[in-house]
Amino acid sequence: QLVESGGRLVQAGGSLRLSCTTSGRTFSHYAMGWFRQAPGLEREFLGAIAQWSGRTTYLDSVKGRFAISRDNAKNTVYLQMNNLKPEDTAVYYCAAAPTLNAKPENYNFWGQGTQVTVSS
Repeated sequence: QLVESGGRLVQAGGSLRLSCTTSGRTFSHYAMGWFRQAPGLEREFLGAIAQWSGRTTYLDSVKGRFAISRDNAKNTVYLQMNNLKPEDTAVYYCAAAPTLNAKPENYNFWGQGTQVTVSS
């Protein structure tokens, strides 16, 4: 079970760090991804981080603003978001996959999501 936290209302230009944690013992076996879904839109891949190497991949439009990191000792993955914009408003999800990739269908486990709202 994945549990996201850290979502809240923030002003444009602000920063947030989302966390996703699990009590499972196999966290380090999975690449971890972050997605978001705004009302009326499809779920969008934001980025992902590999199991141990720290290798990351990002959606082009968030490169330089968003950063993913993980702490395998704490079974936690983070999404640092800077210079937030109103269009970043969405429900943010973390997910686990066997390999580093951007396709939602390749992710086996999902969290319940956390709401991020960016006011202008």
